[in-house]
Parts: sequence; structure tokens; C-alpha cells
Amino acid sequence: MTGIAYEDFLDLGYDPADDELVCRFYVEPADGIDAEGAAARVASESSNGTWAELQADASIRDLSAMAFDIEPATAGSRKGYEVAVAYPAALFDPGNMPQILSCIAGNILGMKAVDRIRLRDCDWPASLTEGFVGPRFGSSVREEFFDAGDRPITATVPKPKVGLSTDDHAEIGYEAWTGGIDLLKDDENLTDQAFNPFQDRLAASFDARDRAESETGEPKSYLINVTADANTMLDRVDAVAAAGGEYVMVDVVTCGWAAVEAVRERAAHHDMAIHAHRAMHAAFDRHPDHGVSMRVIAQVARLCGVDQIHTGTAGLGKMANEDTLGINDWLRSDLHGLTDVLPVASGGLHPGLMPDLIDALGTNVCVQAGGGIHGHPDGTHAGAKALRAAIDAAVAGEDLTDRAENVPELRTAIDEWGTETPR
Repeated sequence: MTGIAYEDFLDLGYDPADDELVCRFYVEPADGIDAEGAAARVASESSNGTWAELQADASIRDLSAMAFDIEPATAGSRKGYEVAVAYPAALFDPGNMPQILSCIAGNILGMKAVDRIRLRDCDWPASLTEGFVGPRFGSSVREEFFDAGDRPITATVPKPKVGLSTDDHAEIGYEAWTGGIDLLKDDENLTDQAFNPFQDRLAASFDARDRAESETGEPKSYLINVTADANTMLDRVDAVAAAGGEYVMVDVVTCGWAAVEAVRERAAHHDMAIHAHRAMHAAFDRHPDHGVSMRVIAQVARLCGVDQIHTGTAGLGKMANEDTLGINDWLRSDLHGLTDVLPVASGGLHPGLMPDLIDALGTNVCVQAGGGIHGHPDGTHAGAKALRAAIDAAVAGEDLTDRAENVPELRTAIDEWGTETPR
């Protein structure tokens, strides 16, 4: 038997094994704790240590995490340290995301030994990723569902975001679809309320979808929000499949990652894709010096199997700026053979922003606009035509004002909003 103390969780010469999960934290030690002591406590608390020295045999010690790199760093206006910690693969329950997060983003976020701590990034080894199925479709939805060619696919949320009757909701969807939008989408807080019940909305919206497809000759689909308790979500997935749906939408943070994995399995049974809304993410990632980064949230979502997820607008919309480009690159990167994820740009977008947005993010994205369609002075159908024309022009390298000469709806949108970002 040997003793295990905090110092046993720190080795600045340690070289992580290929099968270890490496997590990178920003850490601000509390008063009286130096950088090495804080790093060791992070590794200890997130694996198998505690505040008191323990007696344990070597097999237990083999499961200890190891802090192996400490560098000065800055987050916002604050100064702390970048700390890297390696976790043995055997510490984790394969395919169990809640258990993994309980280790690497659990009690350590509340320790008194650190004033601030943020999980910034993870290097996921094959030993962990092989426990997850990942996305079924990813960015291939652009071709498989919509035959979109070189352009981004498009989506819109009826506004007001809640309160519309079922008939009004479906009619707005019809106007958007026939104006050139690919996807109607529920907002994050619309599920099964009395003013717009889930089953009624499902039937009415797919009826409107079918009419829009017939009139436009283009494929259309609907991101209906199935978020609820796990059993109800699975029932709703079945209902969407029976109605001919290609997608379901899930509020992945608020419903929890175990529920997302259950939906992924059921959706795969029906050959359906999952649209991930990230509502509540800012509770974890808004402040740069504490919590969990959106980059890590996106990584978790990919492992759990979503096909597309909101990642921001690279500062062009109404939401706080974040590492949209870095997150999107990671979602498209190779991850031990797992399918990629389609990034969704949303929040304060309108036609005048499309050239800059596509220049920044490329075309392998989904562009979602709400007010930038429904707030058009001539209504939803005109707003949809304006957004689609702006995207088509941007992809073709055509100046918006030139395209607007032949698309009066776009001319009106530019006159209304210009090229400014809303707040």
C-alpha cells in the first residue's frame, strides 16, 4: 500500500498515452494556492483523489489523472494558467457521456482551491470515441435531403417564437417554404403547449410542407421540437417518423446527454437526422474564465450523435461573439472515423449579412433566420425570397445590389436593414 496525496497527481514531465483523454483547462488558483497545487487538485478531484492522503494499492493509483502541463494564460481581463490533464481510459464508462462529464466537468468547477476554472478543450482518443456512434448524416443532409449543391441550406423559426396557433404556425411555414426556405424550425421553448399542441402542429405543418413541395418542386422539411422527458421524446420521434419527417429537434443541453443518446438510437431506427438546439449553453460558456466552453459542448454533441448544431455567427448576428470558426472546423474534422456535424449559423441574421457570413463560414452550413425573414415589410414569403436570393448571390460571387435589381424583395430587405448587425 502506498499513500496518495495531491502531489501525486502532478508530473510536468509526463507524456500522455495515446488512449488517454487529455483535457485543457483555464485555472485561477485561490489565495494561498500556487499553480502547481491548483493543477494537482484539479486532476485529483476529477479522478480518484480527495483532500486527505489515502492509502491505496498500485492498481488504484493507475486510475489517477495526471496534470502534466502548466502555462501562464489570460481569460478576458483576468490572468491564470492553462493546465493540461491526462485521464486514463479505464477511468471512464465507454459510451456514457454523463459519467465522463461528471469526471472532467463535475465537482472541480466548485472547488474552493480555484477561483475560476473553465474546461476549454478535449483531445478525444479512439479508446473513448469508439464507445459512441456519432452522427448518422452530418453535413450530408445538404445533399441527401435537399440536393442543395454549393449553397448553404436554410431554416427559419416562426415569430413570435411562441403564442402562434397551430394554423398560423403552419401557414407561416408554408409561406417560408414557398419563398425558398428549406427547413421550418420550432423554437427552443415550443413543445406541446395548449395554444399549439404537438400532434396538431405535426399534422398541420407536414400538410403545409407537402403542398409547398408540390408547388416549388424542391424538397422541404421540418425541425419539430420533441424535447420532453425521455420516454415522451421517443414517442414523439416515432410520431414524426410516421408523419414522414426527416428530422427531429432536441434541446440537447436542457434535456441532458443521456436523453440525446436515446433519441439518437431511436432516430437511427427511422433513418432520421437530429437538429441540436443549444439553449442554456451560455450558462456554461458565456464567461471566458469559468464553466465549459462551447467548443467542448459541441464535441460532446457530436459524440452523442447530433447531425447539426448551432455554433454562432462569427460575430455577425445578435449573440455574443465566440469561437465559431474554430468550433466549425472541429465539427468537420476527422474524429477517428465519426461522421462530421453541420454547423448552424443563427441569431440576428438577415439578407444584408449573407455575403460576410458566407465569406466567414463557407457554404457547408445551415443558415437560420427568424426576424430577418418574418420582419420583412412585405411579410414572410417576401422575407424568405429575399434571404434565398441573398444566399444565392453570395455563393455566386454576385453583388447584392446587382441581384436586388431583379429581386424586389431583396431590395426592400436591404433598404430596411442594410448590412448592419442587430443588437
